[in-house]
Amino acid sequence: MMGQAPHVAIVGAGRMGQGIALAFIHGGLSVALIDMKEREPDDERLYSERVRLELDRELCAKIDLGWITAEQARESADRVHIFGREDGLQALSDADVVFEAVPEVMTAKAAALSLISDVARHDIPVASTTSSFLVTELAKLIDGPQRFLNAHWLNPADLMPLVEISRSEQTDGAVIDDVVGLLERIGKVPVVCSASAGYIVPRIQALAMNEAARMVEEGVASAEDVDKAVRVGFGLRFAVLGLVEFIDWGGGDILYYASRYLADMLGDRFEAPEVIAANMASNRNGLRDGQGFYTYDPDTVGDYKSLRMREFSRLLDEVGLSPEYGAALAPVPEKTRHG
Repeated sequence: MMGQAPHVAIVGAGRMGQGIALAFIHGGLSVALIDMKEREPDDERLYSERVRLELDRELCAKIDLGWITAEQARESADRVHIFGREDGLQALSDADVVFEAVPEVMTAKAAALSLISDVARHDIPVASTTSSFLVTELAKLIDGPQRFLNAHWLNPADLMPLVEISRSEQTDGAVIDDVVGLLERIGKVPVVCSASAGYIVPRIQALAMNEAARMVEEGVASAEDVDKAVRVGFGLRFAVLGLVEFIDWGGGDILYYASRYLADMLGDRFEAPEVIAANMASNRNGLRDGQGFYTYDPDTVGDYKSLRMREFSRLLDEVGLSPEYGAALAPVPEKTRHG
């Protein structure tokens, strides 16, 4: 396990590296932010100043949002130590965990992981922030693949709570536990997946965004109405219920038959996966059967449903979309229809 105040090193001082650094310093930990690019001394100094300016700008934005005070911004800024490639070697050797955040180019990844292998301790977790390369590909480039994983931070890394951790069959479970614990310590919400292209969110997101663009292309609806439907319908609902959880709420069989209709009308991309049919065959359609992707205890399912509804109602209150009693009696706005 990592110590009480782990030394965090980030190799790569670009946009992603800066975002990860901001996440750690906001959480109270110190960071060594190491620029991997070899530069002339004057260029290195200018680049370091530019990085510092970018970090200060983001901290000022958090002051404006009311998230931190000016004093907390100064304390946070003091927790970031920016190094050039050579000056950062000692900080890298002292690290308890390393996040590689260089550009999404295999030669750059290989160079960074080679440096980490040579300089960092061989018993610490090393995480690549890539969204382009599988963990199984990159694990071949580092000494000790059992300590290696991918940690996909969603942009902007300091603001988005989710971090997707991808492991290979070689990744030690204790390494996963250490990195998960570290991320939770700074307020992140980590999830773990296997080595698969697209992780979880980008894979779902790509399908949804392409389908949204396709509907605009086909004239199904305007871009504005597609986006409104997503924000007010899709987004609000799935901020409370996960997609798989929602299948259980609606019923796997409902999804199966709806998918068949859509596949007939719009193409094979809407076919339901085999697991939906398998669940139907074994009466695992969700809440009403007491089991689906999840299992529901009849003694507590009522409390569970009430909790989700309270969460949804709080979200509606927060965005100002709660059903308003007597709304139809209010004066009608001058323009209420599409024209």
